[in-house]
Amino acid sequence: MAKWLEDDEIEEDIVISTRVRIARNLDRFKFPQIMNDSESDQLTNIILNRLKENEDNYKFFKVKDLDEKQRVSFVENHLISPQLLKSSNHGSFLIREDERVSIMINEEDHIRLQALLPGLNMEKGWDICSTIDDFIEEDINYAFDEKFGYLTSCPTNVGTGLRISVMLHLPAISMTGHLKNLGESLRKLGLTIRGTYGEGSKGLGSLYQISNQTTLGQSEQEILFKLDKIVKQVINREKGTRNFLENNRRIFLEDRILRSYGIIKNNRQISTEEAMNHLSNIKLGIDMNIVEKIKSKDITNLMIIIQPANIQVDSNKEMDRKTINIERSKLIRDYFKQWEE
Repeated sequence: MAKWLEDDEIEEDIVISTRVRIARNLDRFKFPQIMNDSESDQLTNIILNRLKENEDNYKFFKVKDLDEKQRVSFVENHLISPQLLKSSNHGSFLIREDERVSIMINEEDHIRLQALLPGLNMEKGWDICSTIDDFIEEDINYAFDEKFGYLTSCPTNVGTGLRISVMLHLPAISMTGHLKNLGESLRKLGLTIRGTYGEGSKGLGSLYQISNQTTLGQSEQEILFKLDKIVKQVINREKGTRNFLENNRRIFLEDRILRSYGIIKNNRQISTEEAMNHLSNIKLGIDMNIVEKIKSKDITNLMIIIQPANIQVDSNKEMDRKTINIERSKLIRDYFKQWEE
């Protein structure tokens, strides 16, 4: 299980996780996109030397030292961003022992510090990031302007540099065709809805991220308050749509969920997208008491385990797509047998 998911007390039906991320740049260096190797190494060493004095335990990785499946596996576990993989020459990252904190170096900015927590946990995530950020800033000068705030490579991050993303499971909104309207409503409020792995990705298994679009002109607390309020409205909308389906389309709902349950237990090869869609239906069934014996969190964790790179890393071998689909199918069947015993 992904370590950051290990917290039964705050598991919710709809909210999967909260990611709080802040962007920072050192004041004496160019942005990562125009750095040379020497400048990149110097900056990396400055950050690493500072973090050695922190009481937390981190493991350090250079992107260029990892093979492709290892790199993508970190993305599939939501520990680093897809963007960092584009910085393979200069990019590196640290993962805290509990996997709830990661610090990316030379992604779009010099530092991308993120806290990843289960459930709706914005305040705690911000507290974690703020504490680490303050520690780093005690000995390192950030690029900061009195008028604009923290300076970043992308204008939308200038200001606080704070981005918060909440991962939600929205199967009812998705299956009733209301997702597009939701996205349009969020954009009018200065928020955005993205797929499972952020910008440009699909909402696999009806998993979507809602986040703030800009950080300039708002304080950290204003961003937290606004996003918390709107996310709770989206949660209530998903709950209301589930109630509508249960009261008005119960047979349709049960048929969809139980068909997925049968397919997922008996298939012999299955793609990532098909597996995610069926697991999404089963998670909905668990949350609505249509499927018993399995915990909702078990399905959430399985959604991470069955991603292509994770399957290859766990088996320690390279596989073609067909072999991955066969291995994914076996893995899923074994998990369901275990849960039903």
